[in-house]
Amino acid sequence: MSATLALRGATKRFDGQAKPVVSAVDLDIAAGEFMVFVGPSGSGKSTLLRMIAGLEEVSAGEIHIGGCRADTLPAARRGIAMVFQSYALYPHMDVHDNLGFALRMAGLPRREVAERVRRTAEVLQIESLLQRRPRELSGGQRQRVAIGRAIVREPQVFLFDEPLSNLDAALRQDMRIELSRLHRRLGATMVYVTHDQVEAMTLADRIAVFDGGVVQQVGTPAQLYQQPANLFVAGFLGSPRMNLLRSGDHTVGIRPEHLALVDAAGDDTRPATVEAVEYLGDHVLAYLRVAGADAPLCAKLGPGAELPEPGRETHIRIPLEHRLLFDAGGRRL
Repeated sequence: MSATLALRGATKRFDGQAKPVVSAVDLDIAAGEFMVFVGPSGSGKSTLLRMIAGLEEVSAGEIHIGGCRADTLPAARRGIAMVFQSYALYPHMDVHDNLGFALRMAGLPRREVAERVRRTAEVLQIESLLQRRPRELSGGQRQRVAIGRAIVREPQVFLFDEPLSNLDAALRQDMRIELSRLHRRLGATMVYVTHDQVEAMTLADRIAVFDGGVVQQVGTPAQLYQQPANLFVAGFLGSPRMNLLRSGDHTVGIRPEHLALVDAAGDDTRPATVEAVEYLGDHVLAYLRVAGADAPLCAKLGPGAELPEPGRETHIRIPLEHRLLFDAGGRRL
């Protein structure tokens, strides 16, 4: 069963701090939605997740789960389950007992515990691991068991706090696919915290971008990438980052894939000097020094493109339809 999640002015201020860690967040998450909180370290995203879970008190505002106010309830009565960065598995128990521990503590009959553990193991495809101890598992297997401990409780909302950060790059990619599959199969409401924009873009139905305790923008991955609300969102999402050219009282933004290199000067071109080139197989990244840019601009060229030599003088063209304009305050015009 999934539930809606609504935040109304959710604020967290720690004692002795003038500025709140989380500032007046208003957010509606639909039942069955996969919402990702993304932002740099210290942006407030994990604190807000802990507020939803009941691990941090709310300084102001309200949290509603399934239409009922939840911020006044203890964590155990909120109908949520949380998966942490650390696997938090009991080393002296096998996988079967790790999965069933919370159910046994809740007093469920032995037969129901066994059935829920069986169903959960089947969903996660870990039936063959049920008799193993955590020390006998790989990092990816341990993370599946940690997720299983959440699934077995049949919560209304799943909360994930940087669950893949301890895994290597290849395994993170595999686990992203697993999480997407799991979300489709369960139809569950999931809130996922990460500082990794790739995780955010690939997993989310919608993303909330945080900075300084404030939600900067909420939208689908495509909306945030193509129509960032401000310079922070424009620079945070996308790899390589958006190119920025300052021009008087405004800034022009252009994604690397939309920056073209041309030999001949024209009305819509600027002179540029190639500083460095990175060949990455399916594409080439060319870094170019251009007047008016604080840092070299990055052009993402297709696999068939000619590799420009460092030091070469060339020109860049910024197609009008792909330019984004931001005012002096950083807001998109």
